[in-house]
Amino acid sequence: MRFDSVAGWLDWQQVAHPTVVDLGLERAGAVYRRMGLARPATVLTIGGTNGKGSVAAYLDAMLADAGYDSGLFTSPHLIRYQERIHVGGREIADELLLAAFDRIDAARGEISLSFFEWNALAAFVAFAHERVDVAVLEVGMGGRLDAVNLLDADVAAVVSVGLDHREWLGGTVEQIGIEKAGIFRPDRPAIFGSRNMPQSVGRAASDCHARLKRLGVDFDFVERPDGWDYLGLGSRRGELPLPALSGNMQIGNAATALAVLEAAEPALLVPDEAVRSGLTRVRLAGRFQVVSLDREWILDVAHNPDAARALAASLAARPVRGRTIAVCGILADKDVDGIVAALQGQVQEWIVVQLEGPRSQPAAGQAARIALQTGAAVSAAQSVAAGCERAHAASRERDRILVFGSFHTVGPALAHLGLAT
Repeated sequence: MRFDSVAGWLDWQQVAHPTVVDLGLERAGAVYRRMGLARPATVLTIGGTNGKGSVAAYLDAMLADAGYDSGLFTSPHLIRYQERIHVGGREIADELLLAAFDRIDAARGEISLSFFEWNALAAFVAFAHERVDVAVLEVGMGGRLDAVNLLDADVAAVVSVGLDHREWLGGTVEQIGIEKAGIFRPDRPAIFGSRNMPQSVGRAASDCHARLKRLGVDFDFVERPDGWDYLGLGSRRGELPLPALSGNMQIGNAATALAVLEAAEPALLVPDEAVRSGLTRVRLAGRFQVVSLDREWILDVAHNPDAARALAASLAARPVRGRTIAVCGILADKDVDGIVAALQGQVQEWIVVQLEGPRSQPAAGQAARIALQTGAAVSAAQSVAAGCERAHAASRERDRILVFGSFHTVGPALAHLGLAT
């Protein structure tokens, strides 16, 4: 199979495999071994239910400012597929991505790969081609059976564990914790970036003899009016600037990134100046992203109850003189009731938008469900763009508009608002 454009490859990859989600390391592992790729000198793998994208972004920014050639793999994307693979701080070039797809196709033979497996393998090919010093890999789903787990992590971090993807990972936090902790490796550092750790994560670390370090136990942070201090595994970084990413969870995410870097020493050495500059210049769209146009817009990909609770806390910490109008699009396999319950009291009007794709659900039915649950004003719109237009028309100057619920909601909203970069 061969295509002359990225779009042609992606269209085919999305339909070529029998199922959208097909966890396991056998198929991608066989193709990876056939390609004989050089492994990056250092691999940092970041998993978790929430926060892993932010931690990965902090690591990439700080490593770049320390002079390392880094490769960053994240998913999903908001606007362009190329957002998923960064080399040296830049999105992968189409030419390199096409060459990666061609190489994977030549190696796979009759092996069928899922869309995400193509994606992860393309990142590995690009990182080998560009000879990056360090690869920062964000887990797509779970960890144990996720394609990024083909590379043994020198340091692995699980940022948080919550209820999400239950049909694939398990119905309880303890079950999901086992899957998340599957990225830990024997005798290597394992970082846990939340204060409440499931027992299953601790048992998994113990069973594989990983060196577990926990936020609030082995490392921590102290907030100050104009910054914060990192209290590390054996060091301290004081008077750090507030992260450029907004939201109540971001100092904890930044501290987790610093714990990963500290655990990677001496293979990686990142001076305080690089930490400070990385914290202030990091960018990550759709994570409590505040945009001031003629209204204040807040865009957040929160798509599970834990993320919605963090979003509610961030909204409460940023008072508004008027109302908060939510443009909400949540996929059918998510806990809609739990997400909505977490935001009650912070949203005065809901506009439920129709999303695209096989995991979407009718906006009208979801709107009726939210109306019953909240008793608030709720309406439905046939697209994200239409929902944004309706919210703007219904708002006044003192109001703010919240767009949230999914990457499939925030991405089109960014494009509609002219904020796609």
